[in-house]
Amino acid sequence: GSVINKVILIPAALLLAAAAPWLIPVLLMFGGAFLCYEAWHKTFGHDDSAHQAELVDAAHHSTEAALAVEKQKIKQAITTDFILSAEIVAIALGAMAGATLATQAASLIIIAIGMTIIVYGSVAGLVKLDDLGIWMMQKPAAALKRAGAAIVKSVPYIMKTLSVVGTAAMFVVGGSIILHGIVPLEHMVAAGIARL
Repeated sequence: GSVINKVILIPAALLLAAAAPWLIPVLLMFGGAFLCYEAWHKTFGHDDSAHQAELVDAAHHSTEAALAVEKQKIKQAITTDFILSAEIVAIALGAMAGATLATQAASLIIIAIGMTIIVYGSVAGLVKLDDLGIWMMQKPAAALKRAGAAIVKSVPYIMKTLSVVGTAAMFVVGGSIILHGIVPLEHMVAAGIARL
């Protein structure tokens, strides 16, 4: 889903930069607002226990029902990835405003590939962390067993921490984009920070 997002976004962004560059800051503002909304929803309007209960209930009915619930969650993640990717592509384009089309295209492709590998490689590693711990616990060496048990026990705390940090990052990034787009407000906040 993330790769498809980037296959759509890069040509669209290049076309937009050539045809209507004035629209890029407007789209950045909408993207920033969406990130803030997602962070707000995650913090105040989202109930993970309800999703967990829905997943358990679906799993009791059938594997297909559980997969349908998870597909919906994945679809939401791909939508958020689309917005984040669009923001990164737009910011990168803004930084390369005077570059040739070939340079812009090559740079965006490199950024998209790198971003996908780093982000989803890290996610895959985190998702498999508890499996690594269980694998280590099954080894005969006592030190490996202890290390594996420590990894398994730490995974819920790592995931919770990443959830909090990720939500805060969405607020900060989205808010910064909006603030940067409203120049008088940006100056007012900068003056307030300087006084502190």
